[in-house]
Amino acid sequence: MSISQSDSGPVDENTAIIETIREQIESNPVLLYMKGDPNQPQCGFSSRSVQALMACGKRFAYVDIMANPEIRANLPAYANWPTFPQLWIKGELIGGCDIIAEMAESGELKTLVVEAAVEEDGA
Repeated sequence: MSISQSDSGPVDENTAIIETIREQIESNPVLLYMKGDPNQPQCGFSSRSVQALMACGKRFAYVDIMANPEIRANLPAYANWPTFPQLWIKGELIGGCDIIAEMAESGELKTLVVEAAVEEDGA
């Protein structure tokens, strides 16, 4: 009798990756999935998004999707949003670079980020 590997390996792996993504989003009030890191963004969209977030004056978490290819591969399906960067605030997908820039210009981004930071500090 032989025991064969089933296709459950990749499914289990994808389940674990989705769980990791969920935990990251739930554990960080302000989270940016980006290419690179805030000090060295690897694309213009990530760079502009980081600048908008930094202008809010509060800390934010980030995940470098270039260093985490499994997250890069699975997050678009999880979020139903195909591109990067992706900004999540209090567990909700806000959007990508264009939306982040529009919200920064209107002042709405700073309001959301500051509220999320206050809730985190007060928790």
